[in-house]
This record gives sequence, structure tokens and C-alpha cells, in this order.
Amino acid sequence: MTEYISRLRDYFIVEQKHHEFRQPATDCRQMAKVWRQQKLSDLQRATKRLVWMLEQEKPVVLKDETIALLRTVPAIPEIFTEEEFEAIRKEHYIHERGKVCNVNPLYSQLIDVGFDRKKEQLRDLIADNELKQDTDAVEFLSCCLELLGTIEQFAERYREEARRVGNRTVAEAFAHIPQQPPRTFSEALQFFRLIHYCLWASFNYHNTVGRFDQYMFPYYDRDIKNGTLTHDSALELLEEFFISFNKDSDLYTGMQQGDNGQSMVLGGLDQNGKETYNELSDLCLQASLELKLIDPKINLRVNKKTPLSAYERGTHLTKQGLGFPQYANDDIVIKALKRWGYSDEDAHNYVVAACWEFIIPGAGMDLPNINGLSFPMAVTEMVGHLEEFDTFEDCLAAVKENIFQEAERLCGSVHNLYMEPAPFLSLMMLDCIENGKDISFGGRYNNFGLHGSGLSTAVDSLAAVKKYVYDDASVSKKELLKLLENNFAGNEELCTKLRFSSDKMGNDNDEVDEIAVKLLGWFADALDGKQNERGGIFRPGTGSAMYYVWQSENLMATPDGRKQGEEFACNYSPSLLARCDGPFSIIKSFTKPDLVRVCNGGPLTIELHDTLFRNDDSIRKVAMFVKTFIDLGGHQMQINAVNREKMLDAKKHPEKYRNLIVRVWGWSGYFVELDDVYQDQIIKRMELMM
Repeated sequence: MTEYISRLRDYFIVEQKHHEFRQPATDCRQMAKVWRQQKLSDLQRATKRLVWMLEQEKPVVLKDETIALLRTVPAIPEIFTEEEFEAIRKEHYIHERGKVCNVNPLYSQLIDVGFDRKKEQLRDLIADNELKQDTDAVEFLSCCLELLGTIEQFAERYREEARRVGNRTVAEAFAHIPQQPPRTFSEALQFFRLIHYCLWASFNYHNTVGRFDQYMFPYYDRDIKNGTLTHDSALELLEEFFISFNKDSDLYTGMQQGDNGQSMVLGGLDQNGKETYNELSDLCLQASLELKLIDPKINLRVNKKTPLSAYERGTHLTKQGLGFPQYANDDIVIKALKRWGYSDEDAHNYVVAACWEFIIPGAGMDLPNINGLSFPMAVTEMVGHLEEFDTFEDCLAAVKENIFQEAERLCGSVHNLYMEPAPFLSLMMLDCIENGKDISFGGRYNNFGLHGSGLSTAVDSLAAVKKYVYDDASVSKKELLKLLENNFAGNEELCTKLRFSSDKMGNDNDEVDEIAVKLLGWFADALDGKQNERGGIFRPGTGSAMYYVWQSENLMATPDGRKQGEEFACNYSPSLLARCDGPFSIIKSFTKPDLVRVCNGGPLTIELHDTLFRNDDSIRKVAMFVKTFIDLGGHQMQINAVNREKMLDAKKHPEKYRNLIVRVWGWSGYFVELDDVYQDQIIKRMELMM
């Protein structure tokens, strides 16, 4: 890291001096009242929101920075009053906050052509005689045109400020972009910063970075070849760019700071089976390694042919305790996407959404986290009727029926979906401009993803029922029911036995793991052929998102010894009660199911003690561990390099650990800023390996 980058990092990240430029927050519903009085449509309001945000911004340019743009308006206005939105809610299904989010725009749709050519395209479409008859399309295209002009004015104000403070680099960049395509790698990064900021200011959150090393490589490669850039100067530029993701991230929408969807995907196979990992991919890893920041979050696409050296590069990053890179297996993911109807080209171009769900850049309007199915709930509903079942196979049949019924309920709960218009985002989504249609109405793919939480708790519970109730009959059905209803009160000995001595998923026990194979297969069967109201399908996955907390809070005790309210494991992982034989036994267990059928996303999430990364030999062993998981058919993996003692001390003395970073469920955050429930769960996960 150069002295310049170190200085920038201290200014923005450590000392956060840029916060002094932030304006006082205003009432987020204030403008909605104005727009209601003006009788503006929702599309017009969404347009005016970004116009208002950019007009309120006060340009800030540091004298020596290369990539400028700083958010000074802390609160983004809502486009509806509370009464209006409540009326919409009564008539519609609202996903999250009702905004278009969790998508990957094609940034190159604007960067590679510039605003002048895009405006010309919009004017031609508006003037088209056939399209003129469609007033909705004309209104949409006109709003897009207005936004491009507004952003140009915003960029011009930044150019003027850069000239005022004597920053020639930024001034020259904004004299050329966004009207024209970038001339250099530096201008391309500034262009990205501009439009990425505008997406957040539009209230389109969790805008993933996508395949950055692919769409930015031509700019990098051209500058390297013509001598404008060297390896070192490119790295410095890239590190400044990475810092820009963290300037305003505390203002971004998410469950906690860090949950902001700024995910970057590197490498991957093209349609011809050729690896696309390149020099820029390598620089991104190096930049992340040196900076040690939570954004952007790095994802590596790998496959059976990926050499061990690539995993070693990734493991050096994992060693820093950032919780990434996250690995995705092309051999499984591409096959899964094609099976679900994605074209071969699009399947090979996949990226991850905010956390880990698989989506398509520019083409996917999928809602990959529409809801979540609780496997333990399906088990507890069966246990309530335990006395009716003569055999364990009868129990499994009841669980299967419960999974099917819950899947039916979840699918049926999504109806009359409403999302706010997103005209600026639509400029970077395929077919929207050509069809005169906002992306909120749907894209090329409109599939809904369902998480499957608590799998290991459900598996372990069924394994316990099989062993103790049916196989050796050491616990009667009535006794087990009473214990669960009373949260194991009065029989701590049996509770301890169930918690720590019974068979658990993660120990390469075929009899136990076969239950997981069945549960995930039934989940896939339950959604197979189901169509949503937008013409898409429902995709099952092995992720949990925050459901591992939400769905466990009020769930009664389970036969694996888990007490009422105790959390499930995060994502696709061994139960918090499991004492596994070791990391390799875990990956053997968790690669037995047919993961192609449940590939909405959801990584095997493992905590390894940070001492396992102490030298090159250790790095190589961890890299071999990840490679083995991928070679065995694992779909996705993320590893936390953590230290339990350090985390316990951080809870007591947070001021000493401001830069301690951990992986939560699909994102990385600063440990001391997390809610207690997430801190404690990560500490419990660490105990699996102790």
C-alpha cells in the first residue's frame, strides 16, 4: 500500500473525516407530500427523487484524490406518504421495502457508450411513430432522458468544484464523462463511481458490482499496453476505487452495516470452457488483501480444473479475516441455471446477488430471497403427531408432506407484487429501453428464490428420532413429546445426550446424511413446475439469510437437543450443537445431496481458527480443503478465519477491535457493530471446530 493510499484510508475509513461534510437529515416523507399534491405518477416520483437528491448534494472534491464523489445527503426520500404506501400494501405483496434491489445492472450499458449516445437512442425511440401511440412507454423514456440530463448537470458541478480546489485529474475526467465513453481506466472507474452512487441515491439498493474484471478489463488492458499505466500505478488506482465503496456504506440500506450487496465476482468459465480470470482479477485480490476493508466483497468463480494456486491466492485473502472470497462452483451453478431455463450464454455469465444467490447481469429481475422454508418447523409439526407413526418411514413421509404444504403456502403468499419504478436502473437492464418498459415490471428472468433454513437441525432431529425412538427404543414417543413441550425441563441428562452424543450431519455418516439428501430432494420436488405470477419459477436454495435467527426465535425445542429459541446454523452448515470430526468430514457430508437441484444459493459456511493460516504450508492445506469441496461437487463455500478469544474480548472491549471483520451470513461486517445475536452466533459457530 502506497503512502497516498494509506493516507486516503486513514481519512475515509479510520478517522472518517469526510463525515463533516454531511448535511442534517430531513424528513424522508417530506417530498412525498409535495409529489402527492402535484399528482405525480409513481414513475414521475421515482424520477423526481433522484433529481431532488442530486440537486441537494454539495460537491466535495479533495485536492489530491483521483476518484471523487461523496454523498452528503444522508436520507433518501420516500416517494409515497405513509397513508399512500399503506394503501398499496393492502392491495399488493411488498418485497422487502418495495424497491427494485438485489440485482446486477450492466454498468457497461452506460460506461461503454456514454450519455450522449444513450440520449440519442432515447430521443429516436420517443420519436418513433409506432411507439408514440404508447403513452406509458413515452413517459418512461422521457423520464430516463430527464435523469441522464440531471446526472450530467451533477457531474458538471463536480467538475467546477474540482477546478476550484485545483484537482486537475477530476476536473478533466468530468469534462469528458459521462457524456462520452472513458478514455482511460481512471475515467472508467470514475464513471462507475458516478452511476453507482446514483443508483443508491435512487433508492435501488444492493446493486452488486458483478463481473468487474470482465467489463473493466478493456480499459485496464489498453492503458497497460500504451504505457499509461504500470502494474503499481494500476494497483494504487484500484485501491482508491475500492476505498470509494466504503465512503458512504454506513448510509446504505441493509440489516446491519456491511449488508449492502457490494459483491464483486472474479473469474469464471466462458461458453467455450475457457477460464476468464485475468490480470485485473489478480489486482483486485491484491487490492483487497492490502486494504483489508469489508467492501467490495470478493467472490471467486472456480471449477474442477481450477489450479490449487488460485485457491491459495484466495486463502491468503481469507487469512485476513475478511470472510471472503466466497467460492462458487461453475460446474454446479451453470448446470443448475441451464436446468432452470437460463440460456447457455446467460448461465455462463452468472454473478452473485447481495449475499450469494445466483443472478444474471442486466437480464435477471429475479427476487432470489422472496421467502424462506424452515426445515425444523416441518420436523416439529411431524413430532406433534409422533404417536400416530408406527415406523420411522412414516415420520419421514409426514415431514415430506409438511415440506410440500409449506412450499405451497409460501408460493401462494406472493401475489400482486408491487415494486417502485426504477428508471435509472432500467437504463442498464437489457430490453427495457427497447421495449419502453421499466424494470420494475420484470426482466428477461423473473424467478423467485426460496431459502431453506435449519437443514442440519432438521436432519439431526430426525436422526435422533430414528435412533432413540425407533431403533433402540430407549426414549418413548410420549416421553420425547413431553420433553420437547417442556423445553427439556426435568431431564437435562437426556438433553445433553441429544445435544452432544447423538449422530449429527457433518461427520460423514451415510445414514444421517441420507436424511439431508431426502429433505433437499423433497424441497426441490415441492417447487418443481411451480410458476410465479410473473411467469418465472421458484428456485430452492440452501441459504438462510437472516431466517436462521427469525425462524428459530419462537420454534419449540427440537429432538436434536436444541432448546426453544436457540438459533439454527447459518446457511448450509453443521448444527451449532454438532461436534464434528474435522473440516473434511463436513465437506463429505455436505456434498452428498444433489446440489444442482437446490442451487438458488447458500454456501457451506465454516469457521476456522486463525492459527490455521499461520504459514505457507497452512495456507496450502486450507486451499486444498476448499478445492476438495469444489471437486466433490460442492456448489458454494465461505470461510471465516476467526479467533473465539478475540471475539469474546471484543464484546467486552469494543474500542480495541474497531477493525475486526467477520462473515455474518452472506456479507462481512465489523464485529463490534453487529447486534448481539449475530456476534454470539458467530462465536458459537467457532466452537464447531474446537
